[in-house]
Order: sequence, then C-alpha cells, then structure tokens
Amino acid sequence: MRVTIDPHTEGVLNNDAGSTVRRSVLPAGVRVLTEEMPGQRSVTLGFWIGVGSRDEAAHQHGSTHFLEHLLFKGTKTRSALEIASAFDSVGGESNALTGKEHTCYYARVLDTDLPMAVEVLTDIVTSALLDPEEMEIERGVILEELAMAEDDPEDVVHERFGAQVLDGHPLGRPIGGTPEEINAASREDVFNHYQRWYRPDELVITAAGGLDHDHVVSLIAEALEKSSWDMTVPGSPAERRVGQETEIPVRAGTETIIKPVEQSQVILGGRGMAASDEDRFALSVMHAVLGGGMSSRLFQEVRERRGLAYSTYSFSSAMTDAGYFGLYAGCLPNKVEKVTEVMAAELDRIATVHVSAEELTRAKGQLRGGTVLGMEETSSRMSRLGRAELVRGEFVDISDTLEQIEAITAEDVRKVAARLASSPRAVTVVGPA
Repeated sequence: MRVTIDPHTEGVLNNDAGSTVRRSVLPAGVRVLTEEMPGQRSVTLGFWIGVGSRDEAAHQHGSTHFLEHLLFKGTKTRSALEIASAFDSVGGESNALTGKEHTCYYARVLDTDLPMAVEVLTDIVTSALLDPEEMEIERGVILEELAMAEDDPEDVVHERFGAQVLDGHPLGRPIGGTPEEINAASREDVFNHYQRWYRPDELVITAAGGLDHDHVVSLIAEALEKSSWDMTVPGSPAERRVGQETEIPVRAGTETIIKPVEQSQVILGGRGMAASDEDRFALSVMHAVLGGGMSSRLFQEVRERRGLAYSTYSFSSAMTDAGYFGLYAGCLPNKVEKVTEVMAAELDRIATVHVSAEELTRAKGQLRGGTVLGMEETSSRMSRLGRAELVRGEFVDISDTLEQIEAITAEDVRKVAARLASSPRAVTVVGPA
C-alpha cells in the first residue's frame, strides 16, 4: 500500500500487520507522524528540521552541523549536563544527525519515559541558547571531529568522490564544513541560520514503538506551548523540496588525493538517481547482485578470485533531486589500476548481460530479509516516517516494498545498470604518492 502524503492530510496512513501509522498537523504547522508497534516497550522519537548542508548561504557553510552540536549545550531552562543526565538517568540514549537535506534530533527511551523525551527534545530544538562561550568550546570539538574524519582514508575518498560527481553543486559540499569555514563561523551567522530554519512549519516529529498517537500529539502540543516559539499563530507545513531531477555536471576522469597511508582507497562511479525515482527498487536489486555481500560479483571477482582487495562493495546515495553511485575497493597502491579495471568491467557486464536466475533470487532474498529485519527496530521505523514526510511525500508499507522487490526482473536490473553505466565516469583515489 502506498499513500501520498498531502501537506494537510491527517488520520491513518497505514495499518499493516497490526502496526498503525497516523499523521496529524498542529495549528502552527508542526507535523506529527507516529507508528504504533504493539508489544514494544521502547519508543524512538525524532525531531526533524528540513535543512541540510545544501541549504547554507555562502557565509554559513558548516552552520547546520554546528547547530547539531550547539543545541545540546544548553537552553533557557536546562544546562548541557541536565540535558545529558535526563536520558542517562533512565537508560535512554539521545543524539543527532546532520545530512545534506535534513537534520534530526532523536532519542530512544522506555515507553514510560516518553513524556520526558518529548519535553527535553522540544526544549533543545525550540529554545537553544547558542551561548558564545559554548560555541567557542564546541568549535574546537568540531575541528577535532573533522580531523578524525580526515585521518580515515575511507571517509576521505567518499567525501571527495561526492564532490567530484556533484561538481560545484551545494550537494557536493562536505556536511560538516571545512576547518577554514568552521574557524570563520560567527555566532551571528549560526544564530541567523537557526532563526531561519528552526520554526513550527519546518518541524516534523516522528515516533515509533509502544505509543498511542493521540497521547503523543497531546504531549507535543503541551511542550510546544511552553517553548520559546509562538504557537498561537496559525500556519501550514513548509513546502517539500522539488523532486524533479537536477542536471549536475560530473567531473569525469581520475582525481588523486595523496595521503601517507599503506593502502589506497578507490571509488569508480558517476551520477545516479533521485530518492523518489521509480527505478529505485531495481537499483537495490542491482546493488545486491553487484556489490551487496560476500556472494556479490565484486566480492567474488575482486577478492575471492583475484585477491586484489580485502573490502569491496557498491553503493548509491540519493537526495531529493539528484544522486550518485559508486564501486569501492581498498587495495595496495600497486593494484589500483587493476582494481579499477576490474570494477569497470563488472559495471559494464551487469549493464549488458542479464543476471542469472540464481543471482536474481539470491538478491531478492537478501533485500527482503534485510528490509523486514531492519524494520523490527523502532529507530528504523521512526526514520522511515521522517524520510516519507520530508523526502518522498509518500508512505510505502513493508508489504508493498516486498512486492516491488519481488516484481523486479533481470531486464529491469540490466536497464538500471545501463542507465548508471552511461554516466560520465569519475574515479577518486586516496593513497600514497
């Protein structure tokens, strides 16, 4: 079952295998989506803001990720220690993530501790102090985080590959910003970014687990009324991003980043597809065959038969209006050329010759199992609701997803692979000189 999510739709979106999905819109435009999972004693709660690194003005690069850190550093009523202690004292967990198109603050707690989680997350999202002294402390923490990522060559090759494939586009920028941008960020720039995006019409709250939808909505409404936001002004949910695919040039050819490491990291790939593309199920099957596990073609050819690498896989990254794909391997520097040649050959082969019936069956089984097992976690279901609301504007239940996977044919896989293989190819290498 697929349900298109109109901005003003309220009520039941889905009732699949006893798991009920409901959606409400508060008068100020805040959207609330829940999935009740009978028998669960935990709840995962997420506060989503539809802003990511792609939305930053030129003088605000890195501000979205900066805010992710700063919102845990204190509000008008809670210190940073009190925020952390609220979850530690009940055995819960809280964290946040910044993406290219959204930010999410989330917590996982026992169902009986849901009121506390709603209250604390509402407080940090709506009433952060963004204290100048705390900002200076956190600036140092973020610089350490960036340095840690720069020391991981696999992180580096993925970051640089994204920039190469999405050449010059905001989607190609690093989510956390650069050290230069973080050092240059002013409190005023970060505060203005906060004021621009953190408001009722941009807020989406999702929750999954042992809950009652009406109770969750009541808790959220009560917490928002106590917040710094003016909830008396009527409003409508913010418009979603346009899903029409954007043409972005690929910086084709090979780019090498020199690092004093023992192993080279290689990615070969190009432009992929947007998150809502109808070929996304065929793409998932293609990746399962090509690089999705130990029985995949890349693993068998690159590692098992030739011994060229320890780790190898394929992947895709999809945003609202763009995407990219890649084939990865970590190998000795003197094997980079051969590994790249083999990966290119495997991409061309799956784009021209039908996969076997055995491979197709195995890939579908892998995806079905991964889908169902992944959805046993409340955090996965909470995230699914957020993506459905912010990215696709459509809720797809598990049964429909499994049917879509099962309907994929060998020709569907070949066509989607041919579509990817026709993209101008980029190769990014991180390794020694």
